[in-house]
Amino acid sequence: MQSTVQWNHNNGMLFVATTGSGHIVPMDGAEAGGGHNRAPRPMELLLAGTGGCAAYDVVLILKRGRHTIEDCKVHIQAERADEDPKVFTKIHLNFEVVGKNLPEQAVERAVKLSYDKYCSASAMLAKTAKLTYSIHIKNTA
Repeated sequence: MQSTVQWNHNNGMLFVATTGSGHIVPMDGAEAGGGHNRAPRPMELLLAGTGGCAAYDVVLILKRGRHTIEDCKVHIQAERADEDPKVFTKIHLNFEVVGKNLPEQAVERAVKLSYDKYCSASAMLAKTAKLTYSIHIKNTA
């Protein structure tokens, strides 16, 4: 896996990442740090990537279990250390899963498997942060 990040020196603290799969992701800083707030902060992307990793696992596990999943959303709240390096110290992932007749046990199992075994991003962040999660299931007719 690889990525390249290049500073766009004409735009304050704007950086553009090119991923190994060929996608482009801009990143910017807050105005207080010389940025122009034109793109997500790198740490925001780290959280978003963690949510994406966990949601991917949950959807895949439920689909493989032949459950009818219609939506999966992860709301993430995080706290950071006050001093540099300002690592994440607490992260809470709130999973909202929507589907037809989704068994609570199946959704809980999928989230737990992601948390305990599959999500590489949350496993790395758990080295510095206390990770917790909650689950809300909405069954549709």
